Amino acid sequence: MPILDLLIGKPLAASDERAERIGPVAGIGVFGLDALSSAAYGPEAALTLLIPLGIAGIHYSVPISAAIIVLLTIVYFSYRQTIGAYPGGGGSYTVARENLGPNAGLLAGVALMIDYVLVVAVGISAGVGALVSAAPSLQPHTLALCLGILVIITIINLRGVREAGLIIMLPTYLFVGCLVVAILIGLAKTLLEGGHPVPVIAPPKMGAATEAVGAWILLKAFASGCTAMTGVEAVSNGVKAFREPSDENARRTLTTVIALLIVLLAGIAWLVNIYHIGATDPGQPGYQSIISMLVTAILGRGIFYYITIGSILLVLALSANTAFADFPRLCRVIALDRYLPLAFSLRGRRLVYSEGIYVLAALSGVLLVIFGGVTDRLIPLFAVGAFLAFTLSQAGMVFHWRRIGGPGAVRSMAVNGLGAFVTAITVLVVLVAKFTEGAWITVMLIPAILVGMVMVRRHYDRVVIATASPSPLELKDFRPAIVVVPMQRWSIVAKKAVRFALTISPEVIGLQIGSEDTPDLRPDWEQYVEKPVMEVGLPTPKLVVINSPYRYVLMPIVDYVLELHKKDPTRQIAVVIPELVERHWYYYFLHNQRAAALKALLYVKGNQQIAVVNVPWYLDF
Repeated sequence: MPILDLLIGKPLAASDERAERIGPVAGIGVFGLDALSSAAYGPEAALTLLIPLGIAGIHYSVPISAAIIVLLTIVYFSYRQTIGAYPGGGGSYTVARENLGPNAGLLAGVALMIDYVLVVAVGISAGVGALVSAAPSLQPHTLALCLGILVIITIINLRGVREAGLIIMLPTYLFVGCLVVAILIGLAKTLLEGGHPVPVIAPPKMGAATEAVGAWILLKAFASGCTAMTGVEAVSNGVKAFREPSDENARRTLTTVIALLIVLLAGIAWLVNIYHIGATDPGQPGYQSIISMLVTAILGRGIFYYITIGSILLVLALSANTAFADFPRLCRVIALDRYLPLAFSLRGRRLVYSEGIYVLAALSGVLLVIFGGVTDRLIPLFAVGAFLAFTLSQAGMVFHWRRIGGPGAVRSMAVNGLGAFVTAITVLVVLVAKFTEGAWITVMLIPAILVGMVMVRRHYDRVVIATASPSPLELKDFRPAIVVVPMQRWSIVAKKAVRFALTISPEVIGLQIGSEDTPDLRPDWEQYVEKPVMEVGLPTPKLVVINSPYRYVLMPIVDYVLELHKKDPTRQIAVVIPELVERHWYYYFLHNQRAAALKALLYVKGNQQIAVVNVPWYLDF
C-alpha cells in the first residue's frame, strides 16, 4: 500500500461527498470541541490574572464566569439566527460581506483566520500543559510534544471530515463525561459537608496579595476568561458539512455544545471558589492546571484523575480539529471571491480543502515555536479576532433582518443587535486590557493581511482584464510556427521529439550546442533525419550547430530562440524540448535536469510569440 494511502487514506470521488457529511453526534466533536475544550483553559486564563490578589482573587471567579455565561447565551441565540438565515454556511465572513459590504466581510474573515490559527496553537499547548501537570518531568519537552501533536492532528484532518469526526467522538464524550462526573461529585460533597468540603489533596496555598482589588484587574481577568467562548461560531461556518436537514442538525449541535459549555464553566467556577483553588504561574516549576488541582481536590490522584487528565490532553489537542474543519472552508469562500489564491478553493484527495490545512498547520507550528508552546503566552492574542468576528456577524444580521422584514424580524433584529453591542464592548475591553501583553500583534496583523488580500484580488482582476479576448481567431496571414528542437545527441528521446515537431510545422530546426565534449550530430542528422524525411516528401528539417567554447548550453539555446524572434517578431516559435522521465524519483539525481532548467529560462526570458512544448520519454525500469 502506498504510504500516502496509509497515512491519509485512498482518494474519494466527488460523488462520495454526501456520505462524508456528519450528524449532530459527530458534529459536537468536529465543530464543538474547540468551544467545549476552552472550559479547560478559559477559567484558568482568568484566574491567572487574579494571582496578584491572592486568596481574594478566587472569590471573583464566580461573578466573572457568570458574566461570561450571560455573554455566551446572547451569542448563542444570535448564531442560531445566523444558521437559519444562512444555511449555506460561511459564517461571519458571508454575513458581514452580504450585509455590511466586502470590506467588512474581509475584516471578519481575517479576524476569524487569525482566531483559527490561535485555536490550534492554544488548544495544543493547553493539552500539553495538562500532560505536564500530571507528569512534571515532561516540562522540558513541552515544545516538542506540541509540534508532534500538531503533525498528528494535521494527518487526521487530511483523512476527511467524517473520519476526523469518528476519531474525535470518543475523547470528546470521555472529556465531557469526566468533567461532568467530577463537577457532580464536587457539588454533592459541598452539599453533604455544609458548603465546606475537605479536599482529598489540598491545592497549593495562595500567596499573599500583591495588588489591591480594582476594576482594571477584574476587566483583564474577564478579557482572558472570554477565551472560553472561542469556537462558538464554528457550527455556523460549517453548516454544509451536516447531513440534511443541515440547518436543523447544525442548530441541534450548537444548542448541545453551548448547554454543555455553560454547565462546565458554571461548575468549574463554583467549585474553584468552594475548594479555594487559585492559578499557578504557567511555565514555572510546580505548575498545575486548574482542572488538575480541581479533580485532585475532589477525587485525589487515582485512576479517575489520570483518565480525566488523559481525556483533557486528547480533547485540548484535538480541539484544533475545529479550526482544521473551519479554516479551510473559510479560505475557500474567500478564495472564490478572489481575495486568496485559488488553490484554497480546490478539494484534495479526501474531499477536504488540503491547501488550507497545510497553511493552518504551518502557521500554527510557527506560533508554537515563537511562544515556546506555553498557553498563557498565547492567550493575550486570542480573543480579539473571535469577538471582532462575533461583532461583525451580529451587526450584519441586524441589517439582514431589516432588509428581508417579515414576521419575527423585529425580534430577530433585537437579538442580533444586543449580540453586536455586547460583543463590541467585549472587543474594546479585551483590546485595552490585553494590548500591551500581545494583543497589539493581532491589531497589526489584521490590516497587514487585509492589504495582502486586496493585492491578491487586484492581481486577479488585472489578469482577467489582461487575458480577456472577445474577438474571434485571427487567421489573416497565418503561418505555421518555426519549431526548434534542442538536442545533445541522436537518441530515441530526440527521435520522438523530432517526429512530433514534424506534425506541428514544415519548418523544423534541430539545434545542437557543440563543445569538445559533445559528439558531432551532423552525420547522424543526415542519415537518421534528412534521408527518411525526403523519402516521404516532407520539407527537410535544418540542423544548426552552435559552438560553445565555454561549455554553456542553456543560454546559447535561449539566445538563438530570441534571435529568431527578433528576425521576425510576428512569427510564432515553438521550442520542443525532449525530456527523459524516470519512473523512480531517486534516479533523477543520476541525470542532469537541463530540460527543466531550459523551460524555466524560456518562461522567464520569453514572450507571447514563444511557446514551449515538452515531449517526454518514459523509461520502463
